Amino acid sequence: MKRVFLNAIFISLIILAACNKKQPPVNSEIPVNLFKVKEKHVLYYDQYPSTTAALSQVTLLPQVQGAVTGIFFTEGTHVKKGQKLYEIDRRIYQDSYDAAVANRKVTEGTLVQSQQDADRYEYLNKYNAVAKQLYDHAVITLQNAQSQVKSSDQAVKTARTNLNYATVYAPFDGTIGFSQVKLGNVVTSGSTILNTISTDDPMAVDFVINEKQLPRFELLQQNKHQATDSLFTILLADNSLYPVNGKISVIDRAVNSQTGSITIRLVFPNPKGMLRVGMSCVVRVHNQEKGPQLLVPGKAVVEQMGEYFVYTAKDSLMNNPKAGADSAKQKIKKLVAIQKKVQVGQTIGPNMIIKSGINSGERIVVDGVQLLHDGARITTANKIAPSAGGKGGR
Repeated sequence: MKRVFLNAIFISLIILAACNKKQPPVNSEIPVNLFKVKEKHVLYYDQYPSTTAALSQVTLLPQVQGAVTGIFFTEGTHVKKGQKLYEIDRRIYQDSYDAAVANRKVTEGTLVQSQQDADRYEYLNKYNAVAKQLYDHAVITLQNAQSQVKSSDQAVKTARTNLNYATVYAPFDGTIGFSQVKLGNVVTSGSTILNTISTDDPMAVDFVINEKQLPRFELLQQNKHQATDSLFTILLADNSLYPVNGKISVIDRAVNSQTGSITIRLVFPNPKGMLRVGMSCVVRVHNQEKGPQLLVPGKAVVEQMGEYFVYTAKDSLMNNPKAGADSAKQKIKKLVAIQKKVQVGQTIGPNMIIKSGINSGERIVVDGVQLLHDGARITTANKIAPSAGGKGGR
């Protein structure tokens, strides 16, 4: 029992000593690195995801039925307007055309005979040397013969058209794709797809903008005849810059009421065929804002619930705990972090444009923002290693 009592006294002394041990002072100032905001001239581009498209594109369909007897192009190559592409079995259409021509000759001969009979009966009718009925029949026969000639002329035109349709020609200059039929395949008029051909120079590039940006692009369209170097450029899928600049061509008819967006079409020359229909690329629109702008490191910007903030460093007078009651230095200057809401602009590499919310000359926190809150005390006495790029708080 005595040993238990002594152990209890020993443990109590240890606990009392631990409680009386002096705790190290807590450093309430958060170490940060500051950046002084300055205005500077900035060259940058607004970027939009986009897709290349053909200005004209058609699906080739046969106008007559029959077996494919000839293919006269190389798939995936450039073809010229009027170039022969396909041939469908011409024999039946050639026979129909020849029969129509022969039938027209018969009707023309009948017309000559009817004309002679009508002239003869007309002469005799002047002298009442022929029955009136025979004369009337001769006139009607002549009219019928004339109508038969007109009908045979139309039959010849139809037969010639069908014969011409047996050969398919390129409707315009462009690139032709893979053939959907092979030699010997039987095609049906108006339904069997032969191929697709699309224009390739110039090439259209379509992208979507928010309706709030529409006035800017309407102004660019109005001034499209004014030469502006590198106003519209595109980055290809491999992130290389397309070597030719484009110009604005068309703004779509209406804004999509569900998304609040509208499509813009640019046109780019494509002399070397580098652009193909359906390619994904990025349109870069050279920003034409004049005057210097505020450019800050992107890691200084904190995003919270869709809003953006930065922390500025402000000098604040605080009580000096080391000063005596009669000391003249009762107040000392300390840095305090002040949270400010900002409106951000384009991101340019690791930096970001600030459109409003702070002024030139202010100091903002660029490292250590993750530990800050509005009104926190900060210090630059203890330098910290710069944090990785990117926006703080994201």
